[in-house]
Amino acid sequence: MAKSLDVETTALPLSRKLVELNWGLVLLICAVAAIGWMMLYSAAGGSYSPWASRQMIRFGIGAVVMLFVAMVDIRFWLRYAYVIYALGLGLLVSVEVFGVIGMGAQRWVDLGVFKLQPSEVMKVALVLSLARYFHYLSMDEIGRLRWLIAPTLLIAAPVVLVLRQPDLGTAILLSAVGLGIFFMAGVRLWKFAVAAGAALGALPILWSYLHDYQRARILTFVDPERDPLGAGYHIMQSKIALGSGGLFGKGFMQGTQSHLDFLPEMRTDFIFTMLAEEFGMVGGLILLALYILLLAYSFAIALRARNHFGRLVAIGVTGGFFLYVFINIAMVMGLVPVVGVPLPLISYGGTSMMTLLIGFGLVMGVWIHRDAEIPRRPGFSPF
Repeated sequence: MAKSLDVETTALPLSRKLVELNWGLVLLICAVAAIGWMMLYSAAGGSYSPWASRQMIRFGIGAVVMLFVAMVDIRFWLRYAYVIYALGLGLLVSVEVFGVIGMGAQRWVDLGVFKLQPSEVMKVALVLSLARYFHYLSMDEIGRLRWLIAPTLLIAAPVVLVLRQPDLGTAILLSAVGLGIFFMAGVRLWKFAVAAGAALGALPILWSYLHDYQRARILTFVDPERDPLGAGYHIMQSKIALGSGGLFGKGFMQGTQSHLDFLPEMRTDFIFTMLAEEFGMVGGLILLALYILLLAYSFAIALRARNHFGRLVAIGVTGGFFLYVFINIAMVMGLVPVVGVPLPLISYGGTSMMTLLIGFGLVMGVWIHRDAEIPRRPGFSPF
């Protein structure tokens, strides 16, 4: 660990931070979340209970936390990035010992008041730790393989623990977000090509370690009709619902596939399918347009940041958000294998909602402190 962080100590007053807060981004987040409440209301057959009301409460709490995180000086997150990572890794280890089993997987820790999914916490912790590490490296050091061993281990440790739960979807997301930060930090493309070649060569070995249901999902992706009443049921019903929505949909709470219980997991992984059935292609495109605006806002904030740490944090959070959206929508359309990835701000879920809002809080914090000067000090140990 570094003995001290040589950073500018001038802090903005709270009133200035409130003025500087990107309220357009806040409004977009609220608009997307409102669509989620509406779909959860429909999923419950026209009732706020049990899903919509809980999601509203969670969003309200998460929004307060988001604004608090945004107000905190970005240099605070730089200073304690490794501490947050260590806490996240400790929670993942605790899943192995005290984890709660649900839906065939051991992914949660029961804290009494609520159940926490540590893999979601790690999505933020990993971004912060990698951003800090690369902040203190020069381009010459990034070009040397020995300086890439430590960040590779930072990614590998949580990925291995998440795979043991098992949670292939989250493991892929963690790996992809980490590699995205590698790329934005300046790691040369030939190193990615070598890593990709090694991964392809290891596929037969990786296949043997997959669980039976994971292999079935991949085989079903190749041929959805091989088991229409078993492994292929989810995706076939999803495609039927998507197609039946047409251009303008069947109307709010009028979806037959969803409300006659043909569509599985309609409040979580397949909630976009229900939206497309009820509001058609137009409704789906409106939601996609809001997502694109959120991504554009966040990416613009990353480009505007003067300090390298804030830039990498904003890009890491934005990249993770994009992967959530892309994988979920591609999954329900049959373009990628089915994995347990929720639709951001729409799907029902507590920990994923909270960590996503914390991530956006960090992005807003990067915007508020966009002109903060944090010397990179090439040659200084990133630890």
